[in-house]
Amino acid sequence: MKNTIWVIGMKVQARTISAVVGACLTGMVWTGAAWAEPVWVQIEAKSSLADAQQRASEWAGEVANVAGFQMSTGWYAIALGPFDSEAVADAARREMRRNGQIPVDSYVTDGGRFRQQFWPVGAMVGTPEPATSETPVETTPVVAEPAIAPPAPVDPVETLAESRRYEGSLSRDELRAIQSALEWEGSYAGAIDGLFGRGTRASIADWQGKNGFEETGVLATSQHRALMDKVAQARAAYGFETIDETESGIRITLPAALVEFDHYDPPFVHFREKNGSGLRILLISQQGDQAHLSGLYDAMQTLEIVPMDGPRSRDRESFTLTGQNARIRSHTEASLKNGQIKGFTLVYPAQDEARMARVLQAMQQSFAPIGATALDDTLGQPLAVSPEALMAGLNVRKPVASHSGFYTDAQGTVLTALSGFETCGRVTIEDHDATVALRDAALGIAILKPDTPLAPVSVAAFGIDQPTAGSAVAVAGFSYPEALSAPVLSFGTLSDLSGLAGEENQARLAVATLAGDAGGPVLDATGSVIGVLLARPEDGAKLLPDDLSLAVQTMAIVPVLAENGLAPVASDHSGALAAEDLAELADGMVVQVACWN
Repeated sequence: MKNTIWVIGMKVQARTISAVVGACLTGMVWTGAAWAEPVWVQIEAKSSLADAQQRASEWAGEVANVAGFQMSTGWYAIALGPFDSEAVADAARREMRRNGQIPVDSYVTDGGRFRQQFWPVGAMVGTPEPATSETPVETTPVVAEPAIAPPAPVDPVETLAESRRYEGSLSRDELRAIQSALEWEGSYAGAIDGLFGRGTRASIADWQGKNGFEETGVLATSQHRALMDKVAQARAAYGFETIDETESGIRITLPAALVEFDHYDPPFVHFREKNGSGLRILLISQQGDQAHLSGLYDAMQTLEIVPMDGPRSRDRESFTLTGQNARIRSHTEASLKNGQIKGFTLVYPAQDEARMARVLQAMQQSFAPIGATALDDTLGQPLAVSPEALMAGLNVRKPVASHSGFYTDAQGTVLTALSGFETCGRVTIEDHDATVALRDAALGIAILKPDTPLAPVSVAAFGIDQPTAGSAVAVAGFSYPEALSAPVLSFGTLSDLSGLAGEENQARLAVATLAGDAGGPVLDATGSVIGVLLARPEDGAKLLPDDLSLAVQTMAIVPVLAENGLAPVASDHSGALAAEDLAELADGMVVQVACWN
């Protein structure tokens, strides 16, 4: 079959997943055995023994003659029977389907793929009995957390009238200072004007409630002192200082207790972390025009300090970039005025977001260009529009290995090829940080779990029968990661159900694939996943055909997923799909994965 390529669109509608997850799951190996008595009606299958025992117990409470068998592929089938003939079994299946007793995709089987029986209880020697309503279940006692005692009431040191008289004696600046302190504490969001109206009174009451005082809306003398002392101590921890950075022509307030000057590297002034704060600040200053502003905007997004996730905006005179991942947050803003581009970047650990909001606010409120000059190029590397020169001294985001993978569950767990991921300092799924949950060197696969659950458009549905040599297949992967942001379909045929050295868990494909396709799903004509593409073998002494590709068969993958706490979804697809439908299906589940130092 001639190899072709189909570019997948970027949008896809989520497909409906059967409510009976795992129904119609059967063995992966076709035995070729002829139909023979007795026969069974298979109603469900599970990828783990514990789940299968539990479901068999539940089914036994609803219908008669429930049996459970381990299958040749590692799955566990739940069936009804045995029946004397296929006709009798099919009649019973139809009747139970009409009565809504069994799933609509239940089917008759000769049990050729059934192996050791695990249900009814005792059928499989050495297997623990499943829990029933009469079986005592060990549970971990729930220990109630001790209630948090409310703050002890504070004895008033003065009456409310005395507090009002004290407040009336304060100057306008002292009243503004109170509003500013309440703003710092997160209780006030109004104007700092020294006028105590309803908004300020509500803010005082809010602060009083948070700190264990009676919510009067009027600060007592001791409360005023406590508020100002608390905020003063907190501000001292930042060490805010307003500086005039004359080389760059920027005035700005910086947290001097957390950062210190490092070096000039035009167009940046670098401030490094201090006292282990994890904070970094860049001041941006350069001569330029709209083209330089646009170049700076594009180049900044290639840096590790600007993660890909986060809102960003740009117009003809300014831009804002925010980035976030599991490790860091960053905020960059710059504007063009009178032929000069000036701005700043704040980078900090993700866990410090609440605290750094105050730093960002202080920087934004104080930032101002001063003088008529920008940073002198001779202070560091000369400015060039190219990202390489522009970003001298900063780490540009570039993975050490990247290829394809695909979602296997609704939380965003990804199955991919292990090649290149044997030792990774950092792993990402579409720029989301992830963890390598499993490295299976024998099969050549890896399981990645996102650090923060994702929401896939669709997940893989694994084929339940072993495919036939010579059948049509398609590989979905990021063949051209630098040129296309969408996966690509490469069509071909399944040439053999073994590897180059006769490996039974592999398959050979007559499909021309590229390095970026490795880890992508191998799909049959119905869109079911029948394998995972492996990286092309590297052997300098042999010249392999261009259209030779290797894949791990699904029948070897499913037990590994089940053993690691995953519940692979069985395919209920039927009928061959058009190329565009395969493309839409794959686009919802195929992702780029990357390994970083």
